[in-house]
Amino acid sequence: MSKPNLIGGEWVSARDMRENRNPSDISDVIGHYSASDGSAVDAAVAAARAAFPAWSVSTPQQRFDILDRAASEILARQDELGELLSREEGKVLAEGKGEAMRAGMVLKYMAGEALRNPGDVLPSLRPGLKVEVTREPVGVVGIVTPWNFPIAIPAWKIGPALAYGNTIVFKPADLVPGSAWALVDILKRAGLPDGVLNLVMGPGRTVGQAIIEHRDVDAISFTGSVPTGRAAIATAAGRGAKVQAEMGGKNPFVVLDDADLQVAVEAVVNGSFYSTGQRCTASSRIVATEGIHDRLVAAVRERVLALKVGDALDPESQIGPVVDERQLEQDLRYIRIGKEEGGKLEAGGELVKRPTEGYFLQPALFSETTNAMRINREEIFGPVASVIRVRDYDEALEVARDTEFGLSSGIATTSLKHAEHFKRHSRSGMVMVNVPTAGVDFHVPFGGTKGSNYGPREQGAYAKEFYTTVKTAYTG
Repeated sequence: MSKPNLIGGEWVSARDMRENRNPSDISDVIGHYSASDGSAVDAAVAAARAAFPAWSVSTPQQRFDILDRAASEILARQDELGELLSREEGKVLAEGKGEAMRAGMVLKYMAGEALRNPGDVLPSLRPGLKVEVTREPVGVVGIVTPWNFPIAIPAWKIGPALAYGNTIVFKPADLVPGSAWALVDILKRAGLPDGVLNLVMGPGRTVGQAIIEHRDVDAISFTGSVPTGRAAIATAAGRGAKVQAEMGGKNPFVVLDDADLQVAVEAVVNGSFYSTGQRCTASSRIVATEGIHDRLVAAVRERVLALKVGDALDPESQIGPVVDERQLEQDLRYIRIGKEEGGKLEAGGELVKRPTEGYFLQPALFSETTNAMRINREEIFGPVASVIRVRDYDEALEVARDTEFGLSSGIATTSLKHAEHFKRHSRSGMVMVNVPTAGVDFHVPFGGTKGSNYGPREQGAYAKEFYTTVKTAYTG
């Protein structure tokens, strides 16, 4: 089945098409999707620019109705959409359905935000003048999304962009076009005017780069790798565009001697290995104090060895495949590096054979590592976690903060003193106490510090900081 781009309200096929294959069974071709070039971006940007004047002054009720209708269809089809997502990305079916449900809930929330965009009326310091402060849409927004959350991340970028009156050129990750295509199709049929939302599928090096460089794109919202994100920031900001970029993490989870061991183990296993570890908020560095270190390693090792890796659509699978061969090779390379650096591979790290040919890897747990090792400095983006032994809370905090990233962090403790101190002093945009570092709500801000983030936060009411610009008007 061939899936075309959406440009100016019309479905337009590219000259070349790309196969979308199932990482649980590489013989399973999900469909053929447009593999575009820069000319498709030019047409999409022109369509978005032409649609902006009318859409930017559309009523909040119109925007609410469209987003709400789309959200309702997503929620009604969450099982179908979740299965498509799991089939193309590889996360297990429960997670795929959960992500589809989240996309619907995000759009429901953002539909409400279309009605909740207040301004201010203030008295001027000069007699007889009134001051109005309002928020207006930024313009044409280029949206570039990653492969690990193929419907939720597009929804949390597209939702606020539309709610606040922007038009869009959207490029999903080349590995997972199916979920993105379904989302765009739903929004189109929900009543979006032609040109308001444009979908251009294709490689990042051509389509993504063309969007980022395009002089008629007013803002760029990007989620992806650090090198690509930094290049996107330099290019887009260099031409004066507004930029929002989320670029990953190397997230610490601290376990103190006083922690409830079962709580800590559940948080570590969930945060490190679920979604095959392919989450920017995953716990890849486990920082454990002396008194609990050995018990924690033993308990997590037992859980890792018991995790069932298999076909994402198999209800018994707990961990699905790695997304593709390239990512699998990267995971295996870092596992070799960890061994070469002196880390002890406690469990996992080997390929798993299943009835179908896929990219199956048993999650890997390292111990006896230091924070100077590459496996603790560089983002692996796979089911690989390392345990770092420390003396006490003070050293744990120091190690947790010693990274160029700053997206998420966590701590397991029964000490209110340490929990409160960690929340205040952890250098990350999100902090979790006795819960996994991965897993956030859609109505609160998402984002990090240091190398993990650039520009305003995503999600919730804070999304307006990126998708709107402030105007001050005086009336005499």
